[in-house]
Formats: sequence, structure tokens, C-alpha cells
Amino acid sequence: MPLRRRTIIQSLGTLLCATLLAVVVGLPGVSAKPLDPLPSWNPGAAKDSILTFVSQTTDTRSPEFIPAEERIATFDQDGTLWVEHPMYTQVMYILERVPELVKSKPELAQEKPYATVLSGLSGDRTSLESLTVPDLEKLAAATLTGMPLVTFNQEVKRWLATAKHPRWKRPYTELTYQPMQELLKLLRAKGYRTYIATGGGQDFVRVYAEEVYGIPPEQVIGTAGSTRYGYTSTGKPFLTKEPRLLLDNNNAGKPEGIHLMIGRRPTAAFGNSTGDRQMLEYTKAGGEANLAMIVLHDDASREYAYGPAQGLPDTKVGTFTQELYDEAKQEGWVVISMQNDWKQIFSFEG
Repeated sequence: MPLRRRTIIQSLGTLLCATLLAVVVGLPGVSAKPLDPLPSWNPGAAKDSILTFVSQTTDTRSPEFIPAEERIATFDQDGTLWVEHPMYTQVMYILERVPELVKSKPELAQEKPYATVLSGLSGDRTSLESLTVPDLEKLAAATLTGMPLVTFNQEVKRWLATAKHPRWKRPYTELTYQPMQELLKLLRAKGYRTYIATGGGQDFVRVYAEEVYGIPPEQVIGTAGSTRYGYTSTGKPFLTKEPRLLLDNNNAGKPEGIHLMIGRRPTAAFGNSTGDRQMLEYTKAGGEANLAMIVLHDDASREYAYGPAQGLPDTKVGTFTQELYDEAKQEGWVVISMQNDWKQIFSFEG
């Protein structure tokens, strides 16, 4: 068949289909089915809670209507927006920066905790579990500070471009939860401003938040260190990251950081661990029109299972205690079961 004739026939076919669709939709009693804004969520109480909340708070006729300027939604990151097991992504960044640090300071190779990290990265990684909180604080100060902010941003971008999760062998930035990505987009489409409120490093998350979540750096609240203003040898001003803590954005620090950075109480908040308790409490106490949701990791086959709430394995990373679970049920927070409420976890599944 000549190309021109085939093209004409294809165009007519497309036009006919469009015409038929318009006629059918225009018939009495027939309407186009609206697209599901949360296709990766299974039908159930969690999905219904989101859709009802969004509908009621954005409808001017509703008694729960929230003015656009007050529509604030805050999200924890690790374990809420992306994978946090077997170890927080930023902790992996810190550990994998140690070999380069030792190259510039060879004397550190024989000192703890640097020697422990080098041994763990080159062999049995279980040795890394022996690192204490003071060890990690020392490593963080050595790898995250003492450099220009621009240099830090470049190093984080370079690491994220090549680093891969040990289980899925994919970049960490691909391990975001598809249901939560859909939720972020739905909220923004309805006039909500979405913020990250993370216990992780504020500067670290700001490097990739806009590209990965559509959240600009000025809407990232995290644990923050000080910076020092200075000049280069040519007189150009710059900021240097300092090892002095300004904000510990975890536990009670989350609502404190939210007030400091936003100045408004959230009307919706999402978390997954004891570190998010106060943020969820603060949100829920703000009035009748609010939504507090907490993710329960109970799907070992598709992701991980840990708690120890509901008899799940205990963990030091993203702890969700039975006490927290009971509080959620008592206070009207919605518990999201990863196993039951999420049809799809990652975008690359199928």
C-alpha cells in the first residue's frame, strides 16, 4: 500500500475512534471514568483516607475546607519516601567517603573508627554494625564538613550517580516508593505545598530532592550544621560547612524545625518511625481537618519487614514500636501497611 494512502487511512481511523468516544461519552447516563490519581494504592482505608481528606479540604463548600496558603504537607524521607534498610543512604555515603579521606590523611588508616570502616567495606560488612553513635558522629564530621558547600554538593551528586543499593543493584534515587510519589503529585495538584522533614542531613537531601521528589531545596527541612562565610583568594564569597550542629531535626526537633522553617503547622504529615512521632502528634493537634499517616514496613518479599510493632523483627534503623502503633490507632493516625495497601512499591516493578 502506498505510504500516503496508508497515512490517510490511519488518520481516518484515529478520527473515527475519537468521534465514537465523544458520542458515547455524550450519551445520557454515560460519562468518562476519571483517572485514578493513586493507581499504586490498593482499595482500602488508607487510600480512602487520602482521597477523602484531599477532597474535603480543597472543596470550598466543605466545612473542612483549608485555604490554599494553609495547605502544608510534611514528609519524613528515610523509610517514608524511599528505602532506609539495611542502612540509611546518607550513612552509606559517609562510610564510602572514608577511603578517599584516608588517601589524603594516611595516618587515619590505623585509627578507629576509620580502620573499622575500611575493614568493613573491603570484607565482611557486619563489622560495620559495631560502629557506635559517637563513631558515626566522628565520621560525619570528617566527611561532611570542613569543605566549601559547593564542593560538598558536587561530591554528593557524583556519589549518587554511581552508588547502588546492595539488594536491588540500582541507584538509591530509583528506590523511592511509587505510592508516595503519586501522593506527592496529588497533593501538589490540589494546591498543597509539600515539604521534606527528615532526620537526615539537610544539605545532603537538598542536593537531589527536586529531581527525585519534585520538592525544591527551600522546602527541605533536615538536621542542619552551621556554615561559615568567607572569600576565595580572588575575592569570591563562599560558604564552608562547619562541624557545629544547628538543628537536630528528629523526634521533638521535627515540629521545632517545621515551625522555624515554615512558620505554619502542617495539615498533613507522613512518617514511619519513632523519630516522626512528635511531627504526627503536632499535625493531628492542629484542628479537625488534618491527616496523619505512618508507614508500617511489613513486606519482606517486596521490600523489608521490621517493627517491632505487630510482632515484626526489631531494628535500630527506622524503629516502629508497638507503643507507637498503639498511639497511632488511639489518636486516629492512619497506619499504611506496605503489604496490604501498596499494589506496587517501586516504579520499576513491571
